[in-house]
Amino acid sequence: MLLPAEKDLRAVLARFEEARIAHDVHPSGRTSRALEDATYTLCVMTASRTAEQAVSAARALLDRYTATDRQTPDQQDKTLAA
Repeated sequence: MLLPAEKDLRAVLARFEEARIAHDVHPSGRTSRALEDATYTLCVMTASRTAEQAVSAARALLDRYTATDRQTPDQQDKTLAA
């Protein structure tokens, strides 16, 4: 599986969360479509079947990206070599 770029994943997750809040606060056809679109995109990016799985997978990937960013250059080289 190809991993999405961190910035793209963050953007889509933020769009999903904003759409979910907007739809919860004031449900309408527009907010429903925005939520469906964001959910679909997040599911595709994370190879998930449900919104819950997609959010969980996105957060796990972001945790991995963050953990990788915290490694020293020597640790990153060892990870890449493995």
